[in-house]
Amino acid sequence: MKLDILAFGAHPDDVELGCGATLAKEISLGKTVGIVDLTRGELGTRGSADLRDIEAKNAAEILGISVRENLCFEDGFFENNKKNQLEIIKMIRKYQPKIVLCNAKEDRHLDHGKGSKLVSDACFLSGLLKIETSINGEAQEKWRPENVYHYIQWKDIKPDFVVDVSGFIDLKIQAVLAYSSQFFNPKNKEPETPITSRNFIDSVQYRARDLGRLIGVSHAEGFTTERYIAVKNLDKIF
Repeated sequence: MKLDILAFGAHPDDVELGCGATLAKEISLGKTVGIVDLTRGELGTRGSADLRDIEAKNAAEILGISVRENLCFEDGFFENNKKNQLEIIKMIRKYQPKIVLCNAKEDRHLDHGKGSKLVSDACFLSGLLKIETSINGEAQEKWRPENVYHYIQWKDIKPDFVVDVSGFIDLKIQAVLAYSSQFFNPKNKEPETPITSRNFIDSVQYRARDLGRLIGVSHAEGFTTERYIAVKNLDKIF
Protein backbone atom coordinates (compact mmCIF):
# COMPACT_ATOMS: atom_id res chain seq x y z
CA MET A 1 0.00 0.00 0.00
CA LYS A 2 1.40 3.37 -1.02
CA LEU A 3 0.73 6.11 1.53
CA ASP A 4 0.60 9.87 1.21
CA ILE A 5 1.87 10.42 4.76
CA LEU A 6 3.84 8.14 7.09
CA ALA A 7 4.14 9.27 10.71
CA PHE A 8 6.78 7.82 13.02
CA GLY A 9 6.76 7.94 16.81
CA ALA A 10 9.28 6.69 19.33
CA HIS A 11 6.37 5.44 21.46
CA PRO A 12 2.73 4.60 20.87
CA ASP A 13 0.81 7.86 21.53
CA ASP A 14 3.62 10.19 20.34
CA VAL A 15 1.99 10.63 16.94
CA GLU A 16 -1.48 11.20 18.35
CA LEU A 17 -0.22 13.85 20.76
CA GLY A 18 2.06 15.57 18.27
CA CYS A 19 0.01 15.64 15.08
CA GLY A 20 -3.22 13.67 15.58
CA ALA A 21 -5.48 16.50 14.42
CA THR A 22 -3.37 17.15 11.32
CA LEU A 23 -3.57 13.48 10.35
CA ALA A 24 -7.32 13.40 10.94
CA LYS A 25 -7.73 16.45 8.69
CA GLU A 26 -5.55 14.98 5.92
CA ILE A 27 -7.52 11.73 6.06
CA SER A 28 -10.78 13.69 5.73
CA LEU A 29 -9.32 15.22 2.56
CA GLY A 30 -8.76 11.78 1.07
CA LYS A 31 -5.10 11.25 2.01
CA THR A 32 -3.86 7.81 3.05
CA VAL A 33 -1.92 7.83 6.31
CA GLY A 34 0.10 5.25 8.23
CA ILE A 35 1.85 5.17 11.59
CA VAL A 36 5.03 3.33 12.55
CA ASP A 37 5.87 3.14 16.25
CA LEU A 38 9.53 2.47 17.01
CA THR A 39 8.95 0.86 20.44
CA ARG A 40 6.07 -0.64 22.38
CA GLY A 41 6.58 1.82 25.23
CA GLU A 42 7.42 -1.02 27.58
CA LEU A 43 9.29 1.22 30.04
CA GLY A 44 6.23 3.37 30.71
CA THR A 45 5.36 3.71 34.39
CA ARG A 46 1.75 2.78 33.73
CA GLY A 47 0.21 -0.05 31.79
CA SER A 48 2.11 -2.67 29.79
CA ALA A 49 3.36 -3.21 26.28
CA ASP A 50 0.45 -5.56 25.54
CA LEU A 51 -2.07 -3.02 26.76
CA ARG A 52 -0.45 -0.24 24.77
CA ASP A 53 -0.67 -2.42 21.65
CA ILE A 54 -4.43 -2.52 22.11
CA GLU A 55 -4.65 1.18 22.86
CA ALA A 56 -2.60 2.02 19.76
CA LYS A 57 -4.95 -0.04 17.59
CA ASN A 58 -7.98 1.73 19.06
CA ALA A 59 -6.44 5.17 18.60
CA ALA A 60 -5.60 4.40 14.97
CA GLU A 61 -9.20 3.39 14.31
CA ILE A 62 -10.47 6.64 15.82
CA LEU A 63 -8.25 8.70 13.50
CA GLY A 64 -8.90 6.53 10.44
CA ILE A 65 -5.30 5.41 9.99
CA SER A 66 -4.86 2.95 7.10
CA VAL A 67 -2.01 0.92 8.59
CA ARG A 68 -0.03 0.84 11.83
CA GLU A 69 3.16 -1.11 12.49
CA ASN A 70 5.55 -1.43 15.43
CA LEU A 71 9.27 -2.05 14.93
CA CYS A 72 9.71 -3.28 18.52
CA PHE A 73 12.95 -1.39 19.14
CA GLU A 74 14.06 -1.37 22.78
CA ASP A 75 12.29 1.40 24.66
CA GLY A 76 14.77 3.83 26.19
CA PHE A 77 17.82 2.13 24.73
CA PHE A 78 17.41 2.01 20.94
CA GLU A 79 20.24 3.63 18.98
CA ASN A 80 20.68 5.46 15.72
CA ASN A 81 22.68 2.69 14.11
CA LYS A 82 22.78 0.79 10.82
CA LYS A 83 20.53 -2.03 12.02
CA ASN A 84 17.73 0.29 13.08
CA GLN A 85 18.17 2.60 10.09
CA LEU A 86 17.67 -0.36 7.76
CA GLU A 87 14.42 -1.33 9.51
CA ILE A 88 13.06 2.18 9.02
CA ILE A 89 14.29 2.26 5.42
CA LYS A 90 12.25 -0.89 4.80
CA MET A 91 9.12 0.91 6.07
CA ILE A 92 9.80 3.99 3.94
CA ARG A 93 10.36 1.90 0.82
CA LYS A 94 7.37 -0.30 1.60
CA TYR A 95 4.90 2.61 1.85
CA GLN A 96 6.66 5.21 -0.34
CA PRO A 97 5.21 8.29 1.40
CA LYS A 98 5.54 11.79 0.01
CA ILE A 99 5.65 13.19 3.53
CA VAL A 100 7.22 11.76 6.70
CA LEU A 101 6.34 13.12 10.12
CA CYS A 102 8.52 12.30 13.12
CA ASN A 103 9.36 13.22 16.68
CA ALA A 104 10.52 16.61 17.91
CA LYS A 105 14.20 17.20 17.24
CA GLU A 106 14.86 17.80 20.95
CA ASP A 107 12.54 17.07 23.86
CA ARG A 108 12.11 16.10 27.51
CA HIS A 109 12.16 12.36 26.74
CA LEU A 110 15.51 11.25 25.33
CA ASP A 111 13.82 8.79 22.93
CA HIS A 112 12.09 11.63 21.13
CA GLY A 113 15.28 13.34 19.98
CA LYS A 114 16.91 9.99 19.19
CA GLY A 115 13.89 8.84 17.22
CA SER A 116 13.75 12.12 15.34
CA LYS A 117 17.36 11.87 14.13
CA LEU A 118 17.08 8.15 13.42
CA VAL A 119 14.05 8.58 11.17
CA SER A 120 15.48 11.68 9.50
CA ASP A 121 18.74 9.88 8.67
CA ALA A 122 16.85 6.85 7.37
CA CYS A 123 14.75 9.07 5.09
CA PHE A 124 17.93 10.26 3.37
CA LEU A 125 19.56 6.83 3.22
CA SER A 126 16.38 5.30 1.79
CA GLY A 127 17.01 7.25 -1.41
CA LEU A 128 20.42 5.70 -2.02
CA LEU A 129 20.42 3.05 -4.76
CA LYS A 130 23.29 1.02 -3.36
CA ILE A 131 21.57 0.37 -0.03
CA GLU A 132 19.73 -2.87 -0.70
CA THR A 133 16.72 -3.99 1.34
CA SER A 134 14.01 -6.58 0.94
CA ILE A 135 10.77 -7.64 2.59
CA ASN A 136 9.63 -11.26 2.44
CA GLY A 137 12.44 -12.00 0.01
CA GLU A 138 11.35 -9.30 -2.44
CA ALA A 139 13.84 -6.54 -3.27
CA GLN A 140 12.71 -2.99 -2.60
CA GLU A 141 13.19 0.08 -4.77
CA LYS A 142 14.90 3.18 -3.39
CA TRP A 143 12.57 5.88 -2.14
CA ARG A 144 13.15 9.25 -0.52
CA PRO A 145 10.22 11.27 0.89
CA GLU A 146 9.80 14.76 -0.52
CA ASN A 147 9.53 16.32 2.93
CA VAL A 148 10.34 15.45 6.55
CA TYR A 149 8.53 17.45 9.22
CA HIS A 150 8.88 17.27 13.01
CA TYR A 151 5.85 17.64 15.26
CA ILE A 152 6.07 19.43 18.61
CA GLN A 153 5.82 17.49 21.87
CA TRP A 154 6.57 18.36 25.52
CA LYS A 155 8.79 21.39 25.00
CA ASP A 156 7.27 24.62 23.74
CA ILE A 157 9.26 24.74 20.50
CA LYS A 158 8.66 27.61 18.09
CA PRO A 159 7.12 26.11 14.92
CA ASP A 160 8.35 26.84 11.41
CA PHE A 161 4.79 26.47 10.15
CA VAL A 162 1.37 25.65 11.58
CA VAL A 163 -1.57 23.68 10.20
CA ASP A 164 -5.16 24.85 10.67
CA VAL A 165 -6.85 21.88 12.38
CA SER A 166 -10.13 23.59 13.25
CA GLY A 167 -12.85 20.98 13.64
CA PHE A 168 -10.43 18.11 14.31
CA ILE A 169 -9.15 18.75 17.84
CA ASP A 170 -11.93 16.72 19.47
CA LEU A 171 -11.02 13.69 17.34
CA LYS A 172 -7.39 14.13 18.37
CA ILE A 173 -8.30 14.18 22.06
CA GLN A 174 -10.43 11.05 21.62
CA ALA A 175 -7.44 9.29 20.07
CA VAL A 176 -5.13 10.45 22.86
CA LEU A 177 -7.55 9.32 25.56
CA ALA A 178 -7.75 5.90 23.90
CA TYR A 179 -4.49 5.40 25.82
CA SER A 180 -6.41 5.18 29.08
CA SER A 181 -3.40 3.65 30.84
CA GLN A 182 -1.21 6.67 30.07
CA PHE A 183 -3.29 9.82 30.42
CA PHE A 184 -5.82 11.38 32.77
CA ASN A 185 -8.10 8.67 34.06
CA PRO A 186 -9.63 9.04 37.55
CA LYS A 187 -10.18 5.27 37.72
CA ASN A 188 -6.49 4.48 37.27
CA LYS A 189 -4.75 3.92 40.62
CA GLU A 190 -1.23 3.45 39.22
CA PRO A 191 1.54 5.98 40.06
CA GLU A 192 1.18 9.52 38.75
CA THR A 193 3.46 10.73 35.94
CA PRO A 194 3.96 14.12 34.22
CA ILE A 195 1.35 13.19 31.58
CA THR A 196 -1.41 11.74 33.79
CA SER A 197 -2.84 15.02 35.09
CA ARG A 198 -5.91 16.81 33.79
CA ASN A 199 -3.65 19.82 33.25
CA PHE A 200 -1.58 17.89 30.71
CA ILE A 201 -4.63 17.00 28.61
CA ASP A 202 -5.84 20.59 28.92
CA SER A 203 -2.40 21.76 27.74
CA VAL A 204 -2.78 19.78 24.52
CA GLN A 205 -5.92 21.75 23.81
CA TYR A 206 -4.74 25.17 24.90
CA ARG A 207 -1.54 24.88 22.85
CA ALA A 208 -3.70 24.14 19.81
CA ARG A 209 -5.99 27.06 20.67
CA ASP A 210 -3.05 29.41 21.11
CA LEU A 211 -1.43 28.43 17.81
CA GLY A 212 -4.85 28.82 16.20
CA ARG A 213 -5.22 32.27 17.75
CA LEU A 214 -1.96 33.35 16.19
CA ILE A 215 -3.18 32.54 12.68
CA GLY A 216 -6.82 33.56 13.17
CA VAL A 217 -8.45 30.13 13.44
CA SER A 218 -9.77 28.07 16.35
CA HIS A 219 -7.01 25.40 16.56
CA ALA A 220 -3.66 24.63 14.92
CA GLU A 221 -0.72 22.24 15.23
CA GLY A 222 2.89 23.27 14.77
CA PHE A 223 5.81 21.65 12.97
CA THR A 224 9.48 22.32 12.39
CA THR A 225 11.29 21.66 9.13
CA GLU A 226 14.71 20.47 8.01
CA ARG A 227 14.86 22.83 5.05
CA TYR A 228 13.11 25.89 3.67
CA ILE A 229 9.42 25.64 2.78
CA ALA A 230 8.98 26.84 -0.80
CA VAL A 231 5.90 28.53 -2.28
CA LYS A 232 5.22 29.35 -5.92
CA ASN A 233 4.07 32.88 -5.14
CA LEU A 234 3.13 35.07 -2.20
CA ASP A 235 -0.65 34.60 -2.39
CA LYS A 236 -0.22 30.86 -1.74
CA ILE A 237 0.78 31.63 1.87
CA PHE A 238 -2.16 31.29 4.25
